[in-house]
Amino acid sequence: MSASASVSGLTPPEIKARKGGTPLVCLTAYTTPVARIADTACDVVLVGDSVGMVLHGLPSTLGVTMEMMILHGQAVRRGTEKALLVIDMPFGSYEESPEQAFRNAARLMRETGAGAVKLEGGETMAQTIAFLTRRGIPVMAHIGLTPQAVNAFGGYKVQGRGEDGARILADAHAVAQAGAFSVVLEKVPDSLARQITQELAIPTIGIGASVDCDGQILVIDDMLGMFTAFRPRFVKRYAELGDTAEAAVAAYAEEVRARSFPGPEHVFADAPRSKDNA
Repeated sequence: MSASASVSGLTPPEIKARKGGTPLVCLTAYTTPVARIADTACDVVLVGDSVGMVLHGLPSTLGVTMEMMILHGQAVRRGTEKALLVIDMPFGSYEESPEQAFRNAARLMRETGAGAVKLEGGETMAQTIAFLTRRGIPVMAHIGLTPQAVNAFGGYKVQGRGEDGARILADAHAVAQAGAFSVVLEKVPDSLARQITQELAIPTIGIGASVDCDGQILVIDDMLGMFTAFRPRFVKRYAELGDTAEAAVAAYAEEVRARSFPGPEHVFADAPRSKDNA
């Protein structure tokens, strides 16, 4: 049995072929309007399980369900034409066995039209990655800080410092050998990310890693200043849309209370106006 999704935009083999070339531009998206914006400049649009924290107010990604990922995946698919659409497999949907992972990955791709899935874990997930890729499901791996294991890590801590670097390096080689077409390196030391990038034949995508990675990814709400609950060190704010939106809402509220909105141009006359036929 195999699974496949309709091909639209960039494909996993094309992303893999970008190894060592122009850096891959990757962002998250969870809604159709934001996906359309990201699609104008990105190579990969990821429906991350960060949606649980960013849009649903959850304290971590652990409460995210398959139904949530499918709903947001369908919305993002409607707004994505050029970029490769990748969807996170939520916590508990793939760890039990390769067979469980295949059922859920196939469902994600079938019901959303995604071109690939992403799952967290290194050596422990290598068998699962191999199982999926042999059955037609492209996999983006994710190692280093894996947010779904935040309780095991004791928080969102840097992974791979000192002697622990050997573990992350082994994870990187394991997922590459298992057939992943790319790997996210999250919150690992710069020098280790650089070494992994040099040693692997697949692209590395950094988030809190190194500028020498083959690409970079951020949560779009973080880089636009829309999510303000906390700000990771690795986030650069390219805009402060949260502040802009707050000011706009305040201005709207003031005008409503002062009865200056709606104005004559925003309401409808008894007879149609010739210019707008309204």
